[in-house]
Amino acid sequence: MTPSSGSISIVPAHDFEDVATMLGPKNPASSVCFCLSHRIPAKLNRTLIGPDRAEFVRDLCSRDVAPGVLAHDGNEVVGWAAVAPKADLPFARSTKIPQLDDLPVWSVWCLRVRPGHRGQGVARHLIPGAVAYAVAQGAPMVEGYPVDNGESKVDLTMAYVGTRRLFEAAGFTMASTTDATSGGFPRVIMRKDLRT
Repeated sequence: MTPSSGSISIVPAHDFEDVATMLGPKNPASSVCFCLSHRIPAKLNRTLIGPDRAEFVRDLCSRDVAPGVLAHDGNEVVGWAAVAPKADLPFARSTKIPQLDDLPVWSVWCLRVRPGHRGQGVARHLIPGAVAYAVAQGAPMVEGYPVDNGESKVDLTMAYVGTRRLFEAAGFTMASTTDATSGGFPRVIMRKDLRT
């Protein structure tokens, strides 16, 4: 269903164990990550503590529409990209990332590559894989909100939003500036029109 190149394949994120490998905190009682801060309202995000976060994500993985896509190198999970309808996300109500029109766009907002697999081009597979998944769900347009860092290096902790160059390599074009920043760099709206 989704792009495959060499040994990297992209699949919908229905396997909770693989998602937990990519996004779960080292301490199961921790109340961080699992890629929920931009998926659900802040109030709900604060109430999901420890194992409740994992159970929430387990439920997301069991739904017909997966919460994102996973990259596999052979049988090993090596990457993650969150992708979902923007209308279902806090981005739809953001005061820093503008709404450009009324199209039912999908958003790609979190990219993660496992340590030991970084610098091998995995992220370059994740964005096209997320786009392919959005297309399969009927999306007319996909947006991303990466940093516009030019030639500057992005701190690894903040690199999850992606870079403008990475999105351009996947066929996206810049649609707008934003008032958002990440790691000290401005974020931009990158779009890929799927209607043609």
